[in-house]
Amino acid sequence: MNKDDILDRLKAVEDPDFGEDIVSLGLVNSVEIEDESVHISLALGAPYSPNETAIAQDVREVLAETDLDVSLSAAVDTGLSPDEQVLPNVENIIAVASGKGGVGKSTVAVNLATGLADLGANVGLFDADIYGPNVPRMVSADEGPQATAEETIIPPERFGVKLMSMAFLVGEDDPVIWRGPMVHKIITQLWEDVEWGALDYMVVDLPPGTGDTQLTLLQSVPLAGAVIVTTPQTVAIDDARKGLRMFGKHDTPVLGIVENMSSFRCPDCESTHAIFGEGGGRAFADEVDMPFLGELPLDPKVRERGDDGDPIVLDEDSETGRAFQSFTENVANNVGIVRRKQN
Repeated sequence: MNKDDILDRLKAVEDPDFGEDIVSLGLVNSVEIEDESVHISLALGAPYSPNETAIAQDVREVLAETDLDVSLSAAVDTGLSPDEQVLPNVENIIAVASGKGGVGKSTVAVNLATGLADLGANVGLFDADIYGPNVPRMVSADEGPQATAEETIIPPERFGVKLMSMAFLVGEDDPVIWRGPMVHKIITQLWEDVEWGALDYMVVDLPPGTGDTQLTLLQSVPLAGAVIVTTPQTVAIDDARKGLRMFGKHDTPVLGIVENMSSFRCPDCESTHAIFGEGGGRAFADEVDMPFLGELPLDPKVRERGDDGDPIVLDEDSETGRAFQSFTENVANNVGIVRRKQN
């Protein structure tokens, strides 16, 4: 069996997002046959995303009858050398943003990072909300980072997620009163001085709005994409639109819109109440032609588990936990779409 035979078999594997076979799409980087084994490099860039995992499984299945020992690897060429990359060991950086505060952006970021780690990915979570860092409390990170002899920072880890936050660097009750240049400096230092290691994903919890931190991020690192968080309320969507335009001006892919606090199910009467309106997030996504990543319920358990440092996405037995899991999978799948388009 030669390379052409292998490629013919791989033409039976369809990309579930693009609807064509992986050979025609150029998603097969290389095929190397040696003795009784074959190694295939695929242009996949979203580790542990359900759709890319399915592609890899389909590849193994179509080659199962060849009696060859099949090994797979994945790589998408970024066009940058390691020296040109700020974080060369981080495959995908996902920004979680909102146009205004109070929509649960940090809750979404924490559960997204924890959900990706629960899928099996190596994940970092950078709390870039300089003025209101909440991530350590939401994952019950009682121990702060450690410093090395080389004056680099080893981040603490919770739920398989490496963490960095301004909350580790200032007093618990101390306000952060910094102007733009200082914000730029500290954000840049935290990128470069933290020993993140090899990560499949880094989730960045941005402060609300379109200020200095967002600009620093967009100018410093290549984002795989951004998640825009809103509630169904018209006022929240108006501000989310501003955030969307900010990423558009910097040619940053937007992975989609997620609607938080979409509805409340009364535990007493079991009826559902649209406290902040209904369908606003989905309508906004349709209006701007962006993927809709899901509806996340308004559930007291989200607040309770956030305060206790136990992300709701890990609760597989609850409807809310499953909603966050579905959202996480949708984000990962959309990262894969963006990365495969780059090939």
